[in-house]
Amino acid sequence: MRHQNKGRELGRERSQRKALFRTMLGSLIMQEKIETTEAKAKELKDKIDRLINKAKKGQNTTRKLAVLRDLKKFIPAMAVKKLMGDFLNKFEKRNSGYTRIIKLSPRKSDSARMSIIEFV
Repeated sequence: MRHQNKGRELGRERSQRKALFRTMLGSLIMQEKIETTEAKAKELKDKIDRLINKAKKGQNTTRKLAVLRDLKKFIPAMAVKKLMGDFLNKFEKRNSGYTRIIKLSPRKSDSARMSIIEFV
């Protein structure tokens, strides 16, 4: 039984999932909009909310270095710079719900549910 096992496996092992979301988080932050499957988008939405909230906590100078070091574990360095700069000002008054998922028509090759995830 899957009691209290959160998240989707997406047909991958743990290390593959971790690498997938690291690249997807970086792409989403850099491009501000990506097209992916619905399951990946829903999982990504939760992860990006946590990252932005963590970055918001590091705005004051005492915790900034610790938060920067922690964020670099999850996303590439260029994405960290953009996240700590532009995004914190943009989402200063918002507590959550930083992204929206727009559902698209299924992919032709395998009929997978597709969607666009973008920042609000």
